[in-house]
Amino acid sequence: MNWLAHLLLSKPDIESRLGNLLADLVKGAEREKLNPKIKQGIKHHQLIDAFTDSHLIVNRSKQRISSVYRRFAGILIDGFYDHFLAKNWYIYSNQPLDNFTTEIYESFLAYPEPLPNYANQVITQMAKEDWLGRYRNLEGIEYLLIRLSNRLSQRFKNKTEIRLEPAIKELTDNYIDLEKDFLEFFPLLKDIK
Repeated sequence: MNWLAHLLLSKPDIESRLGNLLADLVKGAEREKLNPKIKQGIKHHQLIDAFTDSHLIVNRSKQRISSVYRRFAGILIDGFYDHFLAKNWYIYSNQPLDNFTTEIYESFLAYPEPLPNYANQVITQMAKEDWLGRYRNLEGIEYLLIRLSNRLSQRFKNKTEIRLEPAIKELTDNYIDLEKDFLEFFPLLKDIK
């Protein structure tokens, strides 16, 4: 859930930004009902994901994750990279992170066209709890891991409960190397159109 990166890399308009967020939240028939500009944002999100998922630097980061969490290495690295983006925000944006996240939340909450209920719920909760701004500290990443655990546990209803909170140790144990990976990778990602 590297939403902070997706939002920074999207075009600076509401539909593009919404599409870059909704790509993870809205599927199937609900997606077909969305505004065409939002669908363009979804396509941009998919382009970023395809580039990221196949990149050697990202694969190197995934290999840093222990075998205990290797199955979830992709989503862990997404979250960890958003932490490094928030931490190093000043390198990639002239707009302070707090101003950027406030602009995102306010524009999403004020968007005049109807969005699927689940998407509205997530956007409301995201704004209320400042998910994007919280990525800058480890407590925010722990909170992200709790949310991911709940979401994955719901997806795999009949299986063992998934708890990713202990995976914060994967970040802290590999912090310097993961940050180096991110700083090497993100400038390449910024060129994706």
